[in-house]
Amino acid sequence: QVQLVESGGGLVQAGDSLRLSCTASGLPFGWYGMGWFRQDPGKEREFVAAISWGGGSTSYEDSVKGRFTISRDNAKNTVYLQMNSLKPEDTALYYCAAELRGTGASDPSKYDYWGQGTLVTVSS
Repeated sequence: QVQLVESGGGLVQAGDSLRLSCTASGLPFGWYGMGWFRQDPGKEREFVAAISWGGGSTSYEDSVKGRFTISRDNAKNTVYLQMNSLKPEDTALYYCAAELRGTGASDPSKYDYWGQGTLVTVSS
């Protein structure tokens, strides 16, 4: 059974940092591209960042470029999202997802497995 478990969310103030983690089990983690997405209630799920299977390729949504960094540790079956200079508009439920193609896509429909999400709230 595949599981993706996110952690690290919380309530912070604008300008603060958080590091999200997502640990996978039940799949060959090193084969999968990994992505982070976020969703506000009533809105569509939005791409945040993605990383290829080996970590050699990353991509970011424009509003987080220069503030967020995605990385992975295949030995620990874990992908991270370091979030710096957080803004109130970053408030959302953050999900990690796994993509068998391994490229790290921005399209959520390309992903095969999803976690349950971790809530990030940024106060002004």
